[in-house]
Amino acid sequence: MPIDLLTAEQSEMRELIRDLARERIAPRAAEIDKSAEFPWDVVELFRDHEIFGVLFDEEYGGLGASALMTLVAIEEVSKVCATSGLVIAVQELGSLGIKLAGTEDQKQRWLPQLASGEWLAAYALTEPGSGSDSAAMRSEARRDGDEYVINGSKRFITNAGVAQLYVVFAKTEPAAGHAGISAFVVEADAPGFSVGRIEPKMGIKGSTTGEVFFDECRVPADNLLGEEGEGFKIAMRILDRSRPGIAAQGLGLAQGATDYALEYARSRETMGKPIAQHQLVAAMLADMETKCEAARGLLYKVGVMIDEDHADLTKYSAMAKLYCTDVAMEVTTDAVQVLGGYGYMREYPVERMMRDAKITQIYEGTNQIQRLVIAREMLRENRAFLLAGVG
Repeated sequence: MPIDLLTAEQSEMRELIRDLARERIAPRAAEIDKSAEFPWDVVELFRDHEIFGVLFDEEYGGLGASALMTLVAIEEVSKVCATSGLVIAVQELGSLGIKLAGTEDQKQRWLPQLASGEWLAAYALTEPGSGSDSAAMRSEARRDGDEYVINGSKRFITNAGVAQLYVVFAKTEPAAGHAGISAFVVEADAPGFSVGRIEPKMGIKGSTTGEVFFDECRVPADNLLGEEGEGFKIAMRILDRSRPGIAAQGLGLAQGATDYALEYARSRETMGKPIAQHQLVAAMLADMETKCEAARGLLYKVGVMIDEDHADLTKYSAMAKLYCTDVAMEVTTDAVQVLGGYGYMREYPVERMMRDAKITQIYEGTNQIQRLVIAREMLRENRAFLLAGVG
């Protein structure tokens, strides 16, 4: 029996989310993918059952923030629909800047609307010419009396056009590189803010991914998060805590694909017996399950580390994102193989899962960047004691 890190109350919440996913979201997953329309009905389901509240403290209208429980929620929903799992993950991503760097007034102003799901959030860092290299961003913000005026654009922004609140990064000192970046909260009705092209994608089709523009966009000076020049540090603190959400999405995809492939292999017969009893297929299933369980152990450890504000979070967050999403791609590919020709057909969900899995290796920091982050953190560690006495 696997070790369960969840409390009894959290286990009950997991069962609620699991039931909602299986009974209400799974039947919609194929249509969400086919129509490529944002699933407002799923958002309403999350609102009705207070799923967004898992991400927020009680004082802001939530159920009591728990990073571990947030990851569990994303995982459970992503087992049946990665687009719907992403709705939860991006609500966390878009709200983290306020939770980590906001004043009490800012938290009271915005977090209750996010905790209820009345408002959706987005995170706007990436630009057409600056993905992994945020110092190359061109968006700028200047102080003008009691306001900041923002000019520039962002690209590949999840929840573009459906979010009511965007955490936006722009340079207040253009020549200062990372040290010149500041963070702002921009509401969707801010003058000068607009949404551009919504991208057609290979996977997670029901999630909107698009461009947003700032043309002399004016926001109150009170919408600055932290101090001027602290934006890059805020962005990195956010990503340390949000990347595990993408890891959870990847794990959910991998486990969902494993479960489906297992049921198929039990019922599909060749040569007089279920294909699950053929050694090569059995070995694939065993590897798929082992990778999922190993990924879950790492992911849940990171959830506990976030809740405990652990010092080594950067390294382990990157490790979880790297491993869980690589597993997602490997396992969904294997699931298609287990189903053979049927796995390549849209009638079966593993084809969608395989397409959805690919983006998890790319967004919120490519897995190549995660390897660089992990190696950098390793080089900072003192492991000389391990070599003591070695000649």
